[in-house]
Amino acid sequence: MEITELKEIVEAAWDNRELLSDNRTKDSINIVVDLLDKGLFRVAEPLENGEWKVNEWIKKAVILYFPLQQMKPIEVGPYDYNDKVPLKKNYEALGVRVVPPAVARYGSYIERGAVLMPSYVNIGARVGSGTMVDTWATVGSCAQIGRGVHLSGGVGIGGVLEPVQAAPVIIEDHAFIGSRCIVVEGCHVGTEAVLGAGTVLTGSTKIVDVTGAEPIITKGYVPPRSVVIPGTIMKKFPAGEFGTSCALIIGKRKESTDRKTSLNDCLRDFNVAV
Repeated sequence: MEITELKEIVEAAWDNRELLSDNRTKDSINIVVDLLDKGLFRVAEPLENGEWKVNEWIKKAVILYFPLQQMKPIEVGPYDYNDKVPLKKNYEALGVRVVPPAVARYGSYIERGAVLMPSYVNIGARVGSGTMVDTWATVGSCAQIGRGVHLSGGVGIGGVLEPVQAAPVIIEDHAFIGSRCIVVEGCHVGTEAVLGAGTVLTGSTKIVDVTGAEPIITKGYVPPRSVVIPGTIMKKFPAGEFGTSCALIIGKRKESTDRKTSLNDCLRDFNVAV
C-alpha cells in the first residue's frame, strides 16, 4: 500500500471514528505502527535545512491504534503484564543489547547497536545506534533520540501524542544527558550538547546563555555542543522576588577534539555533574 493511500485512510478515520470498524482501516493503522516498529516510518524527521518535520498523520495512526487493541496478559519469564500493546521481541536478531527488566513497546524503533539498561521506551519513540538508555531512564512516546547519545540514570524524556501538531522531544546525535535530567514538552537538544545532572527543560524553561557580556534568553532549544547546567533566575511575584528554575549555557564543547575527549574535557573544565 502506498504512503499516500495509508495517509488518506488514517486521516479519514481520524475525522470519523466509525471507520475504525472497517477492516481496511484497521489493516492500514496496523501497517503504519508496524513500519514505525521497523524504523521505516518515524513520527518526526530531520530536514536538510536542519529543521525537523512532524508527521502528524503518523501520530494520529498511533493514537487510533489503541482503541483497536484489546487488553491481554503478557508473560515475560517471571514478569507478568496486562496491556493493549505488545512488547518488542527478537532483540538478538535486531542487534540490540537489552538488560532485564528493560521494556520497549511494539511500535518503537531501537536501532542496531543501541543498549537498553533496565529502562523504558514507549510506542512511537526512536532510539539510534550506539545510544545508551541507562538504568531507570524513560523515553516517552514519539521521542526522537539520535545516535551515540547517552541518557544517564533516571533521565526522563517526555512523550507526546496529543495535540498531534505538537513536536516530540528531540535529542540529536552524540548528546550527553546527565543523571536525573528531565526533557519534556517538545524541547530540542542539539548535536553533541551536554546537560549536567538535574537539568530540567520544559517548554517554558528559560535557557540562559551566560557566556557573553549579557545574558541571552531562549526557550525550548539547546544549541549544538552547548554545556548546560541547572540554574535559577529571579522573578517578581506579589509576595516578593524569588528564584525560579532555569538552565544555564556555560560553555561549548570544542570542535578541535574528538567527541570522547571533548566530552571529558568539558565535564572537567566546567565542573559539570553527571
